[in-house]
Amino acid sequence: MTELRTTALHDRHEALGASFTDFGGWLMPVRYSSDLAEHHAVRTAAGLFDISHMAEFLVEGPEAGAFLDYALAGRLSAMTDDQAKYSLVLDADGGIIDDVIVYRHNPERLMVVANAGNRAAVAAAFAERSQSFDVDIDDATDHIALVAVQGPASQEILEATAGIVDLSAALGDLKYYRMAHARFAAPGEEPVPMHVGRTGYTGEDGFELYIRASSAPALWDALLAAGEPLGLVPAGLAARDTLRLEAGMPLYGHELSRDIVPAQAGLGRVVAVDKDDFVGKAGLAAVVTPDAPVLVGLACEGRRAGRAGYAVFDATDAETPVGEITSGALSPTLGHPIAMAFVPPSASAPGTTLFIDVRGTRIPATVTDLPFYRRNK
Repeated sequence: MTELRTTALHDRHEALGASFTDFGGWLMPVRYSSDLAEHHAVRTAAGLFDISHMAEFLVEGPEAGAFLDYALAGRLSAMTDDQAKYSLVLDADGGIIDDVIVYRHNPERLMVVANAGNRAAVAAAFAERSQSFDVDIDDATDHIALVAVQGPASQEILEATAGIVDLSAALGDLKYYRMAHARFAAPGEEPVPMHVGRTGYTGEDGFELYIRASSAPALWDALLAAGEPLGLVPAGLAARDTLRLEAGMPLYGHELSRDIVPAQAGLGRVVAVDKDDFVGKAGLAAVVTPDAPVLVGLACEGRRAGRAGYAVFDATDAETPVGEITSGALSPTLGHPIAMAFVPPSASAPGTTLFIDVRGTRIPATVTDLPFYRRNK
């Protein structure tokens, strides 16, 4: 049995009393106090997440942009410096190998952030697809730690954090899906480079801090010290999952897989179909499946939530499922059950009534536009 990996912050999590779970081959904190408390903290103040299990690939060279245009679904060569962009790694048939975020430092240096469980698959895809490009790819995952501060107080917390110096842009001026550069100085140590992204996976405002792994514990301590008076709490994967579900954000292995093409998951806009060539283009062009299931949101009344794998039925046939839930929970923010599911296009119109089989009981559910929750900006 393969031993689970731990992040540079594992000792901090243990000291805070975290419960752990296996996530993508990493031993990660699932909660510290309670799922609900951590969820509500992010919606009302802020949560601090260790997401160092994510994989980082540095793509460097004169053809870095051209390589990523070929290797990914989007047009990454059109990015500007310090911009971030969501994209997809597709297989030849158009199925989704992973969803990623790309940061551009400059035209010849970009960073691709992939999911922990897909690190090997993305590394293999990049190795194969880079053969004819003048580019170097470095899997820097083991050297980079990544922490996220998410919630309405996140900017104020970062501005109050001791040791963050030399920001290249004021946080208030940093736009969504943009990156700033800074340095972090732990007590008694020389400052080290740090990159500050403004993306997020919770539906709230927030920042992602990329720093060398050895400096992560001091950064974590500094963030907690600055954030405690402002309501910041450490938050685990359980809260992260309910937050991203409310925000209608897909999770690989649930809403995304090699069996799903982008349009089914509502991600057709991510694909630059007018590019000359990219891996998956021919496969997507050959896919003619007007009846292929599509991803929808489902909202229910009561307290009984559908979970991943639960069957979905329509009103015309009580025996044959028409779809399946991919993610579901009792929404802490909204107070009623929500879910995402794949259903036929004929059953995907908002307002359509479907039924979820919750342990033998059919619960009515209404097809709802995603996301379920939008923050007040």
